[in-house]
Amino acid sequence: MVSRRGFLTSAAGALVSAGVVARNAAAQIPEAPLAESPATAPPAVPSSGQPFQPVVTLNGWSLPWRMNGDVKEFHLVAQPVQREIAPGMTAHLWGYNGQAPGPTIECVEGDRVRLFVSNELPEYTSIHWHGVRLPHGMDGVTGLTQPPIQPGETWVYEFEMQHAGTFMYHPHADDMVQMAMGLMGSIVVHPRDATERAVDRDFVFLMSAYDIEPGSYTPRVHTHTDFNLWTWNSRVFPGIAPLAVRQGDRVRVRIGNLTMTNHPIHLHGHSFEVTGTDGGWVPPTARWPEATIDVGVGQMRVIEFVADEPGDWAFHCHKTHHTMNAMGHEVMTSIGVDFEEAAEKLRRLIPQYMVMGDRGMAEMASMQMELPENTLPMMTGEGPYGPIGMGGMFTVVKVRADQPPGDYNDPGWYEPPPGSMAYRSES
Repeated sequence: MVSRRGFLTSAAGALVSAGVVARNAAAQIPEAPLAESPATAPPAVPSSGQPFQPVVTLNGWSLPWRMNGDVKEFHLVAQPVQREIAPGMTAHLWGYNGQAPGPTIECVEGDRVRLFVSNELPEYTSIHWHGVRLPHGMDGVTGLTQPPIQPGETWVYEFEMQHAGTFMYHPHADDMVQMAMGLMGSIVVHPRDATERAVDRDFVFLMSAYDIEPGSYTPRVHTHTDFNLWTWNSRVFPGIAPLAVRQGDRVRVRIGNLTMTNHPIHLHGHSFEVTGTDGGWVPPTARWPEATIDVGVGQMRVIEFVADEPGDWAFHCHKTHHTMNAMGHEVMTSIGVDFEEAAEKLRRLIPQYMVMGDRGMAEMASMQMELPENTLPMMTGEGPYGPIGMGGMFTVVKVRADQPPGDYNDPGWYEPPPGSMAYRSES
């Protein structure tokens, strides 16, 4: 057990606050696992503590814990990381335990948790447990509920998870810079009764946005609106993993938004219900059918649906510029302009010169253009029938009758039955 002497008490002495680890307790700090692969880790069945149905973090993983008596102990390390945004592009971010966003923290309603937070960043930080009901001194707001976590320090947070639900963690220190650099993660608190609100597949991801100039690696942290990479778990299409499910599965998707704008998230081929927020579960009588849900800044939304239609179904933000990569915001609109005379003259100087944009931008999806170092095409992705022409916040829900239970591997492209596909008219 970590001694209470390892904690700082609040000024009033009435509440235990987050505290820096005392030297005699340092040896008791649990190991901090690291994971650097952008692959989606399979759900990890709990090896200790109360049973629960684990979630699948898109292009991420869940943080292991150790039991110390009746307390579940986790160790988060805030540190510089390198994150593959998609094949061909890597970003230099700040994250936790080797990744940005950090690993998902999973526990059970009623669990007492002890969270060690170590700071390997070049500046001080803190950690706020967004949406979690806890004592004042554990809330993690620098200057308000605790001093900052200085570089090289490890602080301890200890409280009971009072409510099941979907939450987040992120800094409340130099907020704009640290979240713009990727410091965030998901928290899932499962019900005490593992059969309560049970689903067949349970996914979670966070939305974040970055402004990384073509050819560079580090986000511009003072950008407020004109981001050029809109990500799910710091990945963009075609790097975002598909959601592979079995036909007939009841599917839950937990979505968090730590960007600076809202996101209307749309699912093709199905309707769903909003069953939860970061405030808790929505009573069945208050739910309504939807195909698009707007997720506001700082919000979590939980949707559930029955995957009853086989196929490959697009799942994306419906703001069209959020499904593109490496966007330029000063590009001239040239639709309808005849460039041919000017193009002929330019080709005498630049033989490879080609006209773009005079008939729209669809051709960009199939162009194989030379790009600056560490940059992704604006419109990309190859499907079974040609270029998909997407990027950013886009992936595919793949529903298959023969997808084995518990198998999250990509089943490949769907082959529609004869007579069930649109066709070209010959008249």
